[in-house]
Amino acid sequence: MLDRRSLARAYFTHERLVKHQIDSFNRFLNEGLQRVIDEQKIIELDIPDTYVKLGKIYVGNQAIAKGPLVKEADGTKKPLTPAVARLRNLTYAAPIYLQTIVVDEGKELEEEFVEIGMLPIMLKSKACNLHPDNIDDTIMRARTDLDLSLNDLSSMSYEDKLVLLGEDPIDPGGYFIINGSERALMTLEDLAPNKILLEREEKYGEKLEIAKVFSQRAGYRALVVVERGKDNILEVTFPQLPKPIQFVTLMRALGVETDQEIVEMVSNNPEIMKFMLENIEVAEVETTQEAMEYIGRRVAPGQSREYRLNRAAQVLDQYFLPHLGTEPEARRAKAFFLARMAEAIFELALGLRMEDDKDHYANKRLKLAGDLMEEIFRVAFLRLIKDVKYQLERAKVRGRPMKMSTAVRSDVLTDRIMHPMATGNWVGGRTGVSQLIDRHNYISVLSHLRRVISPLSRSQPHFEARDLHPTQWGRICPSETPEGPNCGLVKNFAEYAEVSVGSDEEEIKNVLFSLGVEPIRGG
Repeated sequence: MLDRRSLARAYFTHERLVKHQIDSFNRFLNEGLQRVIDEQKIIELDIPDTYVKLGKIYVGNQAIAKGPLVKEADGTKKPLTPAVARLRNLTYAAPIYLQTIVVDEGKELEEEFVEIGMLPIMLKSKACNLHPDNIDDTIMRARTDLDLSLNDLSSMSYEDKLVLLGEDPIDPGGYFIINGSERALMTLEDLAPNKILLEREEKYGEKLEIAKVFSQRAGYRALVVVERGKDNILEVTFPQLPKPIQFVTLMRALGVETDQEIVEMVSNNPEIMKFMLENIEVAEVETTQEAMEYIGRRVAPGQSREYRLNRAAQVLDQYFLPHLGTEPEARRAKAFFLARMAEAIFELALGLRMEDDKDHYANKRLKLAGDLMEEIFRVAFLRLIKDVKYQLERAKVRGRPMKMSTAVRSDVLTDRIMHPMATGNWVGGRTGVSQLIDRHNYISVLSHLRRVISPLSRSQPHFEARDLHPTQWGRICPSETPEGPNCGLVKNFAEYAEVSVGSDEEEIKNVLFSLGVEPIRGG
């Protein structure tokens, strides 16, 4: 007979209960930081042939500590432990170093590794001084009062080493220490990005079909909406476009010019093709050139023709379905995606498919600590780039050497990361993302680290969003939610729930292509 108690004891370890937080932060350290740097690649200056090339990013000063460190009043630096950070009201953070090369008027200067700021480190993550790979080194450098050798440490258990550094061996980690306060990042629940969601809305006295997609790329999120108006005419709305635009006009602007190609790209179903022919009959433009000029008149009225065309191309590439790419080569893929949205609307109108349930957990995504840290690091790094650009241009004008070590003010990045962490006021106007840990007892700590919050307004009824949904079975606890306005909007993971932290997109694409899926070709 299976011994359930032994199984439960083996499964419910303190490491596993907050594993999703630590795994997510480790992924941010491994991939997220470098992804933000690679999005920029260079810092362009307003001086001909002068720019800064950005390379690899590193966390921690290996010569002093693999993780967080503290700078004393006399200027010395030494490893910082969480216990000391709590007692001295310090922030448990490690320095970040960036590889840079300044190109001054076409001539490459020497490579520099500059400290760009301090990054708060999650306890028990790979960059933490308490991590099993780092703890021996931390004890040797931080506890100089102890007469211990590496041989002595190797014979000690991990729990004993934690006690030496003033830590509770069963503390799960998964949180941060900001100015001496323990703060956890809440998991945010939101609608899945880059996924077509169908719904019906009351308009013109009747219920009309709408397809929405939250297109997300590198921190930018654009809502693209296709709706069936009167007489089955499709209209598209997306950012930077002041008014809705006809579906056929947008398809032609994306390079799908002929009537036949537009209809066949949407569907081969005769009933849907009939709807599409109605759209083509009332089309306002006939060619791609006319479509671009039409969009140009909308987005840049009163400007020169050349400016209008450039602005129309920029709007299409940057703000329309940016997740498929921001280069002109991605327009074909965007046309296919737009055609799928149109097909879904007509299938819903014909009763061939159902509306999408926004409360279904397949249509939700969770933002863990690593995703949230990537968001604020991106915003902080963009602010640092502006400051570096100003400092280098000023140095050039005054005839000073173009050195990154003097141009980088690390406080610029550090302050913009620490402020949201200390207050909970995140980018995008969200509040309560970072919260003080509830230390009433051990269970309350675990509960807080497994909390999931919804972005919906607490003052609105949102009855369906607050309800238990069948797809929450095994994922969300049906019992643990507060009373009052937060009921059903603040939730907790079920005991056996585990959260995946994402997969490499290129790896998935390669698997699909190996199974015979054909990539969309341009042209």
